[in-house]
Amino acid sequence: MTNQDLRAQLTENLDEAEWEWLVPHMLRDAVIVVAPELDLLDVGVAIASDNVSEVKIWIEEALIAKPSAGQLTEWNSDRARRFHTLIVQPFVLVQEKAT
Repeated sequence: MTNQDLRAQLTENLDEAEWEWLVPHMLRDAVIVVAPELDLLDVGVAIASDNVSEVKIWIEEALIAKPSAGQLTEWNSDRARRFHTLIVQPFVLVQEKAT
């Protein structure tokens, strides 16, 4: 599958979700927070196509990471907070929506 095909397939998985809906994924340690300056689809394509070098740079620059304790506290106190989401098995990539 080409990156273009993969991108088209992943585009269909782009969605929006409330934190409440994401909690089960967080409990199985599958949520990855994507910094707002990155394109959610670009990150999804890189992960799905196993682009280790690009993903490694984002991790090193803390542009993608597991949710921090502070984020979890904030989101758990406002379970209706909304996120852009992209499922890239086994992960759920999330990006906080601007309020």
